Amino acid sequence: MKRKLQSTTSKAVLPIGAILVLLLLWQGVCAMGLVPGFMLPSPIQVFQAFISDFGLLMQHAYVTLLETLIGMIIGIAVGFLLAVLMDRFEPLRKALYPLIVLTQTIPTVAIAPLLVLWFGYEMLPKIILIVLVVFFPIAVNLLDGYRSLDQDTLNLLRSMGAGNKQLFLYVKFPAALGHFFSSLKIAVSYAVVSSVIAEWLGGFSGLGVYMTRVKKAYSFDKMFAVIFLISLLSLLLIFLVNVLQKKCMPWENKK
Repeated sequence: MKRKLQSTTSKAVLPIGAILVLLLLWQGVCAMGLVPGFMLPSPIQVFQAFISDFGLLMQHAYVTLLETLIGMIIGIAVGFLLAVLMDRFEPLRKALYPLIVLTQTIPTVAIAPLLVLWFGYEMLPKIILIVLVVFFPIAVNLLDGYRSLDQDTLNLLRSMGAGNKQLFLYVKFPAALGHFFSSLKIAVSYAVVSSVIAEWLGGFSGLGVYMTRVKKAYSFDKMFAVIFLISLLSLLLIFLVNVLQKKCMPWENKK
């Protein structure tokens, strides 16, 4: 118990210490005037901007989070369904897998303007972009998880009368949970960034819209404030995924 507590403490202290050192160096650079203040605001100025615009930032953050969560739910559902179908039907896997990979070769910044042009400036194009970004890691990693099982184990269970449904529920899906949560952590961070990128190109609210407005006003302290907020939101969502993983995979906590 004592070793576990020490390990947990060291894991928390070291990253926090590294962040504090970077902030002190940043503050020192700004205090010495090595970089003009209008180009690089100090951490104190960024914090003050965050506090002064806190209410407005929360309003925009709510919109971005809502887009992210809706897009994540749909993207996870699409990725899960595609992985199941490709695992079950080999011809379908051979037909769809190259197309799925092809969707990821198109840069996000290239397709986002088209989605805004086709679907307007509301929430729909942002959600579609998030779905396109999220479903790929979910589908690919889940498929790898399903196919990583020992074939002899599956054959043994089939010889004992297990059908495809039982094999999936009691063997394949539990074995692929690790792959699923690993891909979910990647998808969460991509989803937030994709939402912000889509908001850059058109919209009425959201952190991307706020960022565009303060950039045009040359308020770089507020620009840095929203960047830090986006990073915090991504870290918060990844933390929630870790908590969910521990709840769904209690056997991993004993390792």
